[in-house]
Amino acid sequence: MTSNKMKDLLMERLMRSSWTIEYDHKNEQLRIEDTESKKGVAVSVPTVVSKWEDRKEGAVDEIVYYVEEALKAMSDKQNLSGKEKNIFPVIRSTSFPIETKDGKKLIFEEHTAETRIYYALDLGSSYRLIDLSFAEQEGWKEEQIKQVARFNVRSLDYNYKKDIVAGNQFYFVNTNDGYDASRILNDSLLEKMSSLIEGTMTVAIPHQDVLIFGDIRNDKGYHILGQMTMHFFAEGRVPITALPFLYENKELEPIFVLAQNKQE
Repeated sequence: MTSNKMKDLLMERLMRSSWTIEYDHKNEQLRIEDTESKKGVAVSVPTVVSKWEDRKEGAVDEIVYYVEEALKAMSDKQNLSGKEKNIFPVIRSTSFPIETKDGKKLIFEEHTAETRIYYALDLGSSYRLIDLSFAEQEGWKEEQIKQVARFNVRSLDYNYKKDIVAGNQFYFVNTNDGYDASRILNDSLLEKMSSLIEGTMTVAIPHQDVLIFGDIRNDKGYHILGQMTMHFFAEGRVPITALPFLYENKELEPIFVLAQNKQE
């Protein structure tokens, strides 16, 4: 499946009388916009192509559903009152926009050299990133939203699956609730995992729907970790970063240089 064929297939599947579709050749992205609300979403064509290799039509079905739900949520009127339990932090890369398409400032804060924290109102099958004007309109202060979101992410369960590769242990949190990567903000979870790990502790959030803890016990472990995070990064619907982090003294540091050194 080529990018050009996938672009045509997606445009065919996403054709609606109330939507417009534009193709950005440079970034190989489709932008689907509601003609009434003027709000829309972008879809990376190469990302869908990579998913197609494993899932065929299922990959396209997933994107169509995502676009439908996202545009529906954008068109509906939302409010924060009485929805305190539905506010969560979401992790994005530092290249992610800090304003909406119509110039509204998104509420965010810096996280690591690779990531930022944004804040979202959960709408069930999708969510809306919270901008400053929306918060002010609802009578919420920026710090209040951040505190509520941090509290809520700590309440999420974090069951994991364990895998052992070449003597190294990896733990995967993959609930697909939209906040797997956000669980990296749960300090008690990080400390709990730290107590289980005998080697060097790493943490990776290659995309929104996975959190990977690594117990690296030999040099080969870094090579495996690098390949693993790159694979997940390429497959994710909302990619974040292909660089894993070293977790030491309750701090997260990207380990690109360390991983390269370990492979030499």
